[in-house]
Amino acid sequence: MRHLTLCLAVFASTSTLAATPAELLKAYEQQARSENPAFAGFSASRGKALYYSQSQASGKTMSCTTCHSADPKKAGKTPAFRTLAPLAPAAEPTRFTDAKKVEKWFRRNCDDVFKRACTTQEKGDFVSWIVSVR
Repeated sequence: MRHLTLCLAVFASTSTLAATPAELLKAYEQQARSENPAFAGFSASRGKALYYSQSQASGKTMSCTTCHSADPKKAGKTPAFRTLAPLAPAAEPTRFTDAKKVEKWFRRNCDDVFKRACTTQEKGDFVSWIVSVR
């Protein structure tokens, strides 16, 4: 219970502090260290692999690219044909600047694509990669 309280406290602080992707990453790093003392850092290559990894959902092959496009600097489309702004902060500077929104979309998209919640490690790996996309 103490561990859960600590994790919630760390995340609660990330919800109000993150104003840049770097600050968001710092908060994820603190959370990852509290979850795993052996945490060795985030990996942009693992984040990229997560973005392109495929899973089966409702009989369809899904990945992040299904909606966000293979090039995260370009706009995407939802299954309902709604346009999505580019995912990469280099193309859409407001991306990954609001921790509450980031968590909302990780929760929804990880569940839609992977049928599970993404780990803090995966979130940090993904943000590490997406901010490096130029």
